[in-house]
Amino acid sequence: MSIILKQYYLACLSHASYLIGDSSSGRAVVVDPQRDVSQYVHDARELGLTIERVIETHFHADFLSGHLELAAETGAVISYGAAAAGLTDFPIDVVTHGQRLSLGKVELEVLETPGHTPESICIVVREHADAVPHAVLTGDTLFIGDVGRPDLLSSFGRTQEEMARSLYHSLRNHLLTLPDATLVYPAHGAGSACGKNLSTDTVSTIGEQRRFNYALAPMSEDEFTQIVTEGQAAAPLYFSFAATRNRAIRANLDEEAAPTVLSWDQFQAHVSAGAIIIDSREPDEFARGHLRGSRNVGLSGRFAEYVGEVVRPGESIVLVSTPGTESEAKVRLARIGYDKVVGVLADPVRAMLEHPADVGIASRVNAAQLELLRGSVKDLAIVDVRGPGELADGVVTGAKHIQLATLLDHVDELNPAAPIVVYCAGGYRSSIAASTLRSLGFSDVSDIIGGYGAWRSQVGV
Repeated sequence: MSIILKQYYLACLSHASYLIGDSSSGRAVVVDPQRDVSQYVHDARELGLTIERVIETHFHADFLSGHLELAAETGAVISYGAAAAGLTDFPIDVVTHGQRLSLGKVELEVLETPGHTPESICIVVREHADAVPHAVLTGDTLFIGDVGRPDLLSSFGRTQEEMARSLYHSLRNHLLTLPDATLVYPAHGAGSACGKNLSTDTVSTIGEQRRFNYALAPMSEDEFTQIVTEGQAAAPLYFSFAATRNRAIRANLDEEAAPTVLSWDQFQAHVSAGAIIIDSREPDEFARGHLRGSRNVGLSGRFAEYVGEVVRPGESIVLVSTPGTESEAKVRLARIGYDKVVGVLADPVRAMLEHPADVGIASRVNAAQLELLRGSVKDLAIVDVRGPGELADGVVTGAKHIQLATLLDHVDELNPAAPIVVYCAGGYRSSIAASTLRSLGFSDVSDIIGGYGAWRSQVGV
């Protein structure tokens, strides 16, 4: 077989990208690349391939794509679907429905599949021009277990109902006409905010999706529109920013450039000028001691996505990180377009020892302690920062629901002088939310260790 099809799965953003090549001709394309592109260049070289085209299935909202970096590195042309014509600040070679792109023997066919966004396309891969489809790269049109949400701001002013109806026809008139054995390679997996029911699997088949994907079950257009628009979580704060940046000319990422190391005085000067402190250590370590005003987003989780929910696009960031992880934090932020990392504090442990007046300790309570607080603390507010789909598991009695992605826009609904306890599913997001509230001047904020799961198992509902 001449087809080379390699998937790159970036778990921290639930993002899949692809290198597709023809071993007989040595020609290749990359589809939906992440912003740090060295892996594609390296692998193409090792496989004897020349990357001649970057294909974007749509204007991504959840990450800043690497099309400009790959074009600069390899000379590849950049392609989007025809509906993207005139919407970019850089030259693109648009591709149209039914167009065939030859890599030699291997052939790619473009399907225009609007719905998630107006310009969405899918790419059918054949071993040769007359072969049955081997695979289809579905972008954010079809996921494993779900379909792309039709309500994101990257839809350029279209209503979610209009986009859902377009998606209904794209799925049934194009993707579901492919043979059942056709492999399905989506752009995202479980955890992505681009859908609500994504599988942990990263490859499937059209036949499996026809049988098991709830959105592909026989139903009317009206029924489909209702089912795919209900229950969607709020889009992360940075999504519209990233979607816009993906259409613009901007600086290319230098993967090797380490963040600037800041002295204490330099660090404080940036903070005084408005920079947001992001402490990327884990919640337990953060709770034991951190610089006041820090927002805690642990690097082990969905770091960039959650920073993008509690830091507004364009704000400067200073990092407090475990030594040796600073460059990883910077690159991960660059993947969502957060390039204003002005530096990282040198030796944060020493800095906290030398400046104890600037150090705070985070309050974390267990489920039993929460119950004691509920019975003894006047005006206690309990805040649930989970997504809407998680509420079906139950809620802590009396909790106010504010999704983490909307927290910055809803802080005025909370009393900064009142005691507050925040919880999520397991404790990671609640540390983010609680530390963000404290950084905004809330005086008494705790979070629940182990989240709702611990509360339910210890206290019950």
